[in-house]
Amino acid sequence: MFLAHIENHLKNYTCISTIIYILGTFVANFILMSKQKEELEHRLKLRNIKHSDFNDIRDIMVSTYKTQAMSWTKDEFKSQLNAFPEGQICLEDNGKVVAVAMSLIVDYSKYGDNHSYDQITGFGKFDTHDPEGDTLYGTDVFVDREYRGLRLGRRLYDARKELCENLNLRSIIAGGRIPGYSKFADQMSPRKYIELVKNKEIFDPVLSFQLANEFHVRKVITKYLPEDTDSRAYATLLEWINIYYEKDEKLIGNKKTIVRLGLVQWKMRRFIDVDDLMQQVEFFVDTVSDYQSDFCLFPEFFNAPLLAGFNKMDASEAIRNLADYTEEIVNRMRDLALSYNVNIIAGSMPEYDGKKLRNVSYLCRRDGTMDKQYKLHITPDEQSYWGLQGGNGIKVFDTDAGKIGILICYDVEFPELGRILAEKEMDILFVPFWTDTKNAYLRVSTCAKARAIENECYVAITGSVGNLPRVENMDIQHSQAAIYSPSDFSFPHDAIIAEASLNTETTIVADVDLGLLTKLRKTGSVRNLEQRRLDLYSIQWKNKR
Repeated sequence: MFLAHIENHLKNYTCISTIIYILGTFVANFILMSKQKEELEHRLKLRNIKHSDFNDIRDIMVSTYKTQAMSWTKDEFKSQLNAFPEGQICLEDNGKVVAVAMSLIVDYSKYGDNHSYDQITGFGKFDTHDPEGDTLYGTDVFVDREYRGLRLGRRLYDARKELCENLNLRSIIAGGRIPGYSKFADQMSPRKYIELVKNKEIFDPVLSFQLANEFHVRKVITKYLPEDTDSRAYATLLEWINIYYEKDEKLIGNKKTIVRLGLVQWKMRRFIDVDDLMQQVEFFVDTVSDYQSDFCLFPEFFNAPLLAGFNKMDASEAIRNLADYTEEIVNRMRDLALSYNVNIIAGSMPEYDGKKLRNVSYLCRRDGTMDKQYKLHITPDEQSYWGLQGGNGIKVFDTDAGKIGILICYDVEFPELGRILAEKEMDILFVPFWTDTKNAYLRVSTCAKARAIENECYVAITGSVGNLPRVENMDIQHSQAAIYSPSDFSFPHDAIIAEASLNTETTIVADVDLGLLTKLRKTGSVRNLEQRRLDLYSIQWKNKR
């Protein structure tokens, strides 16, 4: 198409200089479009702040507070990092700092509740930091304006809580601005304003966020930040209590031991378009995120209702048209993973490259990265109706909540695949499926239970319910989502951690303990992985591509 466009112009222009100008314009536009596409790809990373981040952070502060006076000098910034480097946390996106949380440790009894910002921070230099103190004091949190709405502030607050727990500190305390108060200062006292914000009668961009993150207001402080005219120099004294105080935990950044799984048992219903479908997807992502789930699993072919728009075509043509929506849906689910801070296993969707039609599941990590797993084994129905072809590779995916594998529906019925993943140290196996009848469902669920026992891992399965009367080969559904465990004393007696109601649209949210898998593999009543007779047999993956 690009060459054809140039050729049309060449017919109308004979001047060589004009032709060069046109070619240059096309190249420049192509480079610009490529650069814009790259800029849309997020790659979030939580880390400690470095001295080289000063310029990025200063720009965010000036933009946030709209004045250079309330941002740090380079000497203050250097002093903060030298005093307590572990407490200075940021989120970067593709190497650029986009959100920041600063803190120090203090012996709170030395200051009491009536302190000012300058007193407790040593006029911004953190020379008041006390490694033997009992309280993590939050000095500032701010997010680049272009990244508002992605809930990055909540990630930073969660990181602070993790740091507080792992340093065995009693609580987090902070003086919170109330920038919305300036609009109501002539009508009410700060105490009344805070009460109305608590009752959600008024929204304050800072206080409402802090209350939503489990902080409570101890009192109102006066003259906390005299230069903060929006808050009229008032501030809320906020506290978050560490319920694990006195426990000896590790510091920030370790892999989780307790992992929370969210499974969506999806109802097939008529959707007008992709926006309508994604509204329902976001509803479920929001739901499991509210419970602070680490993963959200959708079923196989959850986007099949869009096939109704192609009901006049034969089945094979219709599903190839459905594949046109896959890229848009995946990109939007990646954005949801970022925004709601949850790793999403996007069920599965058709992918068509003009030669091969395949079934693929996407892993949308909450750091902005993505991976995918193709379905390897195609059922006779999928082959005869649609002409689906199987993929050629399998892998274990690293996440911030353990190593996971994905097997799409029929694949879980082949024990070799689960064993190959187990040999790569998989902790959790996710199985998005679609089944139409009870006997089909029982094949998937029974094999999933077997994979959990023989591979000493957790297995999470979910499918869809309801019906699609105008969609050929996808008309009825049968599902009972579940999370299975190995079968030993440390696990539920029936090896079922959670189970959904049969054929009802719902979610499952449940915790799995990865530490129990380590214990099982070392001291279990039986040890299936360790006690294999490798002198007699083995499983070999032949495809080296």
